[in-house]
Amino acid sequence: MENEELLESNEQPDIPQYDLDKVYLFTEFPDKISGRCDNCNKAHFASSIKNGSFLRKCTNCGMTKSI
Repeated sequence: MENEELLESNEQPDIPQYDLDKVYLFTEFPDKISGRCDNCNKAHFASSIKNGSFLRKCTNCGMTKSI
């Protein structure tokens, strides 16, 4: 049972949980690693322009930033 408890306690608590429905501002939340998604660390994005701002959305997890 101790091994099961250890596995549960090692669930990577340092990984931030982002609200994927929210649009984050790049000035407030710059990339931890340049050009990579903060949530899933992938580098493939879909870009669009909405209400005069450039949006970058991760194609893997859906995290969106306004650049």
